[in-house]
Amino acid sequence: MEDLKRGLLNYEAVGNFLVDLKEEFGRGDNGTIKIVKLKKIEQKSKMMKKFVQEFRRAVRGSRYERRPLIEEFKQGMNGTIMRKLIEAERSSRSIEQWYERAINLDRHWRESRQEQERLRGIREAESSSPRWNTVTNVIGAQR
Repeated sequence: MEDLKRGLLNYEAVGNFLVDLKEEFGRGDNGTIKIVKLKKIEQKSKMMKKFVQEFRRAVRGSRYERRPLIEEFKQGMNGTIMRKLIEAERSSRSIEQWYERAINLDRHWRESRQEQERLRGIREAESSSPRWNTVTNVIGAQR
């Protein structure tokens, strides 16, 4: 509930909230189930912000913390993003820092890919349009 109050969790539908609520309080000690669920979460092509929200929900009640929690987070994230975070000069010490840096890096990575695609489209459009030699145009205009 604390994560929800602080705005760290976002539910798109009431049903998702109710499923998580039932999981959290409906079965007693289900730490093992939560650990299995945590290990199965993968980012794949999801935006990092969405992945972090799912990961936060799975962490609650799993008893994971500190280094093991960070390791599980790294295991689930997109390989490209994970490598860039590990290769960074400044390493994150807390899971909150990992979340924040991963979200920022994912956003920049996606913006970069969009820009590359936009520029590729411009280049393809330019290469398919007929190019006129300036000298030919000048000579043709003088005739």
